[in-house]
Amino acid sequence: MNWRDFERRPSVGEQRRKALREGQRLAKQGRNLSPILIEGRKIVATFWGKAWCANLESYRDYENRLPRGRSYVRHGAVLDLNVEPGKVAALVCGSQVYEVEVTVERLSGAYWRRIQARCAGQVGSLIELLEGRLSEGVMRIITHPDEGLFPKPAEIQMKCSCPDIATMCKHVAAVLYAVGARLDVRPDLLFVLRQVDHAELIAGASDMEVTRRGSKRRTLDASELGDVFGIEIAPAAPAAPVPTPRKPRHRKTVAAKRGTRGAHR
Repeated sequence: MNWRDFERRPSVGEQRRKALREGQRLAKQGRNLSPILIEGRKIVATFWGKAWCANLESYRDYENRLPRGRSYVRHGAVLDLNVEPGKVAALVCGSQVYEVEVTVERLSGAYWRRIQARCAGQVGSLIELLEGRLSEGVMRIITHPDEGLFPKPAEIQMKCSCPDIATMCKHVAAVLYAVGARLDVRPDLLFVLRQVDHAELIAGASDMEVTRRGSKRRTLDASELGDVFGIEIAPAAPAAPVPTPRKPRHRKTVAAKRGTRGAHR
């Protein structure tokens, strides 16, 4: 048995205080941090975050590492987390501050087109998606463990600066849980991570009318679409004015005038 197993683990309070001190130290050094702060014991609260964590916990090869990762993210050890196209970069406070990088393969074009095709028949659900009332049907397509956007273990590469030689150390596990917490407030980051454009799912439904409260109808405009998904949409160019047809004026031809003058002679 490793002698480290007999070391006294710091209490949750000690871990929180250390993480707070390290975060403050890095901030004073000019680091612009984006920490994961968990209130209570629940790491995630929304469908998106729960689905991500449920998928993570299906990775049976790593299940013995996940409990420590949950503990780390709960006591504020993830000092910084940034989700970028194909990559998650983070700082995690353990015995010292470690750098974690998780890379995820880009979703293939054919795979993404299949997801789009499955969503295409649910136009009403996509309109709800535009309004921020996320349809369970569309979300289940996107978060399906085998056919959705979540990466599979073979598509993930993990790296941590800690001395642990395990593929998934507790710091990496904390970062992966932290991604679920970030998806609670920024679900669009799942699309960013897999390097696909979520706007493609809704492009065909963006100009449709939405029926609400019986027969009352309204059309979603670009500002609403941008607010929901955090995307900037250029305003449409104003339509050119249609010229009003002019009433034709009855003019006598030169020949007619000449004929008239000849008649009076």
